Amino acid sequence: MNNAANPLTSDPIALRAMLAEERAENERLRQIIKELQRHRFGRRAESLPLDQLLLGLEEAEQIEAEALAGEEAADPVKHADRARKRRANRGALPAHLLRVEQIVDVQDKTCPCCRGELHAMGEDVSERLDIVPAQFRVIVTRRPKYACRACEEVVVQAPAPARLVEGGIPTEATVAHVLVAKYADHLPLYRQAQIYGRQGVNLDRSTLADWVGKAAFLLRPVHERLFERLKASTKLFADETTAPVLDPGRGRTKTGQLFAYARDERPWGGADPPGVAYLYAPDRKADQPIRHLQGFTGVLQVDGYAGYKALAERNAVSLAFCWSHVRRKFYDLAQGGPAPIATEALARIATLYQVEADIKGCLAEERCAARQARSRPIVAALEPWLKDKLGLVSQKSKLAEAIRYALSRWAGLSRFLDDGRVEIDSNVVERAIRPIALNRKNALFAGSDGGAEHWAVVASLVETSKLNGVDPQAYLADVIARIVAGHPQSQLDDLLPWAYAKLPLKAVA
Repeated sequence: MNNAANPLTSDPIALRAMLAEERAENERLRQIIKELQRHRFGRRAESLPLDQLLLGLEEAEQIEAEALAGEEAADPVKHADRARKRRANRGALPAHLLRVEQIVDVQDKTCPCCRGELHAMGEDVSERLDIVPAQFRVIVTRRPKYACRACEEVVVQAPAPARLVEGGIPTEATVAHVLVAKYADHLPLYRQAQIYGRQGVNLDRSTLADWVGKAAFLLRPVHERLFERLKASTKLFADETTAPVLDPGRGRTKTGQLFAYARDERPWGGADPPGVAYLYAPDRKADQPIRHLQGFTGVLQVDGYAGYKALAERNAVSLAFCWSHVRRKFYDLAQGGPAPIATEALARIATLYQVEADIKGCLAEERCAARQARSRPIVAALEPWLKDKLGLVSQKSKLAEAIRYALSRWAGLSRFLDDGRVEIDSNVVERAIRPIALNRKNALFAGSDGGAEHWAVVASLVETSKLNGVDPQAYLADVIARIVAGHPQSQLDDLLPWAYAKLPLKAVA
């Protein structure tokens, strides 16, 4: 195979052009290498992840607490002073928690001076938070039988209550605990089996999997109704993430997709409650969101995935794009070394986010008015500035790619200016999809397409519960029990997580 290079020309102009092209290519390759190095060895977020920041703070706070404990042990005055401050600042414990009273009384109720009888004049009351480690209990159900002495064939007995697992041992609360541990706390079933085994309850992983499968089947209509209610909105967020699925035929995993469709009107005071629905698909083709969002009309806020463009072309959907994704591309370049254009772009985008911070929580009309007055001039100046800079850099560079990414989506990036309901970015759905990534990290992959669908069903209800301030375990236990008892399919709205949001915690439990 002949790979001989083409002979160089002696034309100085052509040589300068070739040198400029080679330098541009070398710079592009350097940027790619820096990006790969940062992806492999550096932080992948523009800011320090909150969980990592809290982890560092935990260690610092522990060290500080140890030092203070040493000071208190050596100085009784400091001990008393800090105890008094803790009593004043700790706040009240929730009223719904069970109170177990402990009376600490004197043994001798006679006066130490005259030996007369003492009388009660009041008491000091303090409350401390106590916890009983998770423990199993057995619900014993007895159903007495009654017979008639005159009629030998008559036997009367109350019917057995319906169960999720007929002939099985779990209550609905037990199954809900398994679901929440798996899909909210990211504990795979084999780890749960190990935890239960330490308490002397030997449950095989396959048994837990059977419970999860039955619960997911039972909850599927609620999940479908949740998605129907979300699609009835006029504004949604959409995103997708990989869902590795075991492919037994090939002895490895295949890459499925979990699409997330979210609604959150709280930033502008909308009336509809927040929610998110996940749908599993075996691939990322544009046909998937088109199929999912059939019948949806309104604004769909997304990242730059081209599949949503096909959706907008076929359906009555307007796309609003994400400034966070635009900013991320310039941030990657600025992190790699001196990059004046990327740094300037970040500074201009930061002014847009400052406006958003100032109007957070305002009504949609107020947000729109503020954006028209403050954000529109910034956006109007940014577009020609980017076009001008694009003409100054190599078209093969990563900077040119970042600029073209923004300019090619300018209409969608500008949509937030004219609609106060639209956010500046799609971070709402990115936050909603983060628990999926955590579960994927712990579970590695779903066992099958069906397992991935279970993942989507239960995770949708768990995350929507959390968005509405509802305890997922209490919610799932109640919903499963009501469906098992024969809750009408025509009244599924009563089983959606936000229907529980206004109930006291004890009423849900």
